[in-house]
Amino acid sequence: MSLPASGDRFAAFRHRSYTRFFLARFFSAFAIQIVSVSVGWQMYDATRNPLYLGLIGLFQFLPSLVLILVTGTVADRYNRRMIVAACMVVGGICCAALLGLTIADAFSPLPVFCILVVFGIERAFMGPAVQSLGPNLVPAEDLPNAVAWNSSSWQTASILGPVIGGLLYGLSATSAYTIAFLLMVVSGILVFMIPKPAQRTSGAEVSWEQILAGFRFIRHETIVLGAISLDLFAVLLGGAVALMPIFARDVLDLGPWGLGLLRAGPGVGAIGVAIWLAFHPIRHHAGIAMFVGVGLFGLGTLIFGLSSTPWLSIAALMLMGASDMISVYVRETLIALWTPDEVRGRVNAVNMVFVGASNELGEFRAGTMASVFGAVPAVVIGGIGTLAVAIIWAASFPKLRRIDNLAAPDQPEDQPPQQA
Repeated sequence: MSLPASGDRFAAFRHRSYTRFFLARFFSAFAIQIVSVSVGWQMYDATRNPLYLGLIGLFQFLPSLVLILVTGTVADRYNRRMIVAACMVVGGICCAALLGLTIADAFSPLPVFCILVVFGIERAFMGPAVQSLGPNLVPAEDLPNAVAWNSSSWQTASILGPVIGGLLYGLSATSAYTIAFLLMVVSGILVFMIPKPAQRTSGAEVSWEQILAGFRFIRHETIVLGAISLDLFAVLLGGAVALMPIFARDVLDLGPWGLGLLRAGPGVGAIGVAIWLAFHPIRHHAGIAMFVGVGLFGLGTLIFGLSSTPWLSIAALMLMGASDMISVYVRETLIALWTPDEVRGRVNAVNMVFVGASNELGEFRAGTMASVFGAVPAVVIGGIGTLAVAIIWAASFPKLRRIDNLAAPDQPEDQPPQQA
């Protein structure tokens, strides 16, 4: 993990509230991974249509887009802890609904998509709140360390969740959804146990100027704009997660457990880089490291699309996860440090829409292209597009490219850190 000013790699965990927050995020992310593997495999089993795999992502993304002007404002004006806890409870209800459909042998696209829309609404509200809550639980000097641990939490869940999800689904779909439901419930309880943290809010009446403050901040702050838009277009083009059931079944001839291994591949690579960063944190040329990471992500996507050998495909996915970990770590730290707390929820709402567009809408892009051209061409074209994005953005955002280190310098509280 990135070292804070104290040099303590576990500095964030010295704060009890953050420890509960970390565990809640880990368990909820674990549950999401289990659901993602199970729904994807179950849907492809039921329909054998790659377009439905893409629609899984689309229906989860649309609520974030529709509610973008609401979710960030809610996170900035109301108790972020209670928003996160309530959202995790709703997530548990969605898991229970999927479990009920499976038990009743009523799993079919229409009811599943309805549940995924509710899941998307829950994630639309939770995203800005959870991203904004973390910085409220640790002092500024421990924030880079907390961001690194947050990334590791998600990546660890990305390793274990798909594998366990594949194993559970191999036993029965009911087992997978039951475990996901229980993990969501535990996550909600942990967040409820966090004492209400200090949070800057505005007492002014809600206005369009306030609602649009997140957009306005991002548009004027090129560091944040470049970092967010880079992720949007890179993952939008390079995402291949939605098509993994097709690769597992039809290209690589693997079963549900093999799908779990494929889904875990990026997480394995990411956690390896996280361990490396624990002992060799990024001290210089952070901007360049982020662009190199995006380029390697595109290369890994290209190799995965062309491979018909399981071990090579898993290795390519590990490369994708390792490179993505670098870019995510740099991007999330920059956004956290450069964004004032009073607009953090609204900025993170925009960021979450961009992330959702890159992930869920990227899955829809992949599924749609696969239904027309086939799964392999869809992934190969996406990998080439991601490489192009890395080059174009590096040329278009020189200020972001020249960012040197990720440490917040001493400065006035409401000023962004200066470029090294």
